[in-house]
Amino acid sequence: MTAQLDALLRRAVRDLAEGAAPAPGLAVRALGQGRRLRRRRRLTVSAAVLVAVVTAAVPFVLLRPRPAATPATPPTDATPSPSITSSPSVRPTPGANWTAAPLVLPGNWVVTRAQFAGGSGSGFLLDRSRGRYVPTDRYDAIFPAPTGSLVAVVEEDRPREVGLVDMATGKTRWHEVGRALSRPTWSPDGRRLLFTTTALDHFGFVVVERDGTKRTHQVSRKDYLCTDQCSFVWTRDGREVALPQTAQGRPRSEAVRHPRSGVQMFSADDGRPTRSEPLPGDPAGPWAWSPDGRLVVVQGQQEPLLVEAASGRVVNPLPSADAAWVDDDLLLYREPYKGDFVLADTTGRELVRQPLPAQLSELEINVAPR
Repeated sequence: MTAQLDALLRRAVRDLAEGAAPAPGLAVRALGQGRRLRRRRRLTVSAAVLVAVVTAAVPFVLLRPRPAATPATPPTDATPSPSITSSPSVRPTPGANWTAAPLVLPGNWVVTRAQFAGGSGSGFLLDRSRGRYVPTDRYDAIFPAPTGSLVAVVEEDRPREVGLVDMATGKTRWHEVGRALSRPTWSPDGRRLLFTTTALDHFGFVVVERDGTKRTHQVSRKDYLCTDQCSFVWTRDGREVALPQTAQGRPRSEAVRHPRSGVQMFSADDGRPTRSEPLPGDPAGPWAWSPDGRLVVVQGQQEPLLVEAASGRVVNPLPSADAAWVDDDLLLYREPYKGDFVLADTTGRELVRQPLPAQLSELEINVAPR
């Protein structure tokens, strides 16, 4: 497809869209059709370039199957690890028509998205407006809000922008964000998007409202040192964002994550530093903090850990750092090997286990409160 023909096609689609009435499912069909057109256009791209594009498109993803990390210190009789092999209640595997309703997990959370690594490719997206899952064709990246009908989308040929698709109306609006951006992550209330920006002359974060209002905040690397996997994440209440802090004076190795001295919080509204917590690892996102803020799940140097927020004291090792607090005493996570969802208490004791449909076994999954 020539550039001229592509431009004519896009202009024609825009002209048709201006006179079209919103229709349920229109957004999803548009995502798939647009991706198919781009795929044909890119068939001549070399394999090396394709690999680079896929690598660059990998977003932060919650709850994906992966091998468990090797503990830093093997457990001994003197230091027992929490049991995760107690006899939980096992729910039945969802049937063949599971896409007809939200897939409810233990703790009354739901699967909102399931796709291949990187947020693209064939998969399933929860359309909350219709209460069912719709298939997705490859888009450069798709990120559903944890509540409401908005889905954030990203295209390779629009690297400075984010699109907001309203699944209820079928409308898509694109907003300028900036350059050298991470993939977006939603605030817990589904009202704002967070980006980490890593331009050579500008490190910090960008917060974008649903109407496109943008706030860009620069953060001093000298004053707030972070090395190795440095991304801003939302806190539980969505009022602040958190940045891991590298422990100075301690050895660093490429074999393990860099040691942490804590996390520094910044106001999501004005970017000012607010407080810090002495966490010995990285929180995966807002659901890593318990609702009362007392406990946090972090990825330590070599293993996931449950720690006290105020002191940084390790309470227990955990099977996964991609965990979500259902309430102050219960955690929901995806079992690293089998891929089932597990509801467990803070000691690691399994309470309920939920197998997934076979179609989701190899996919990355996002979850959110029902």
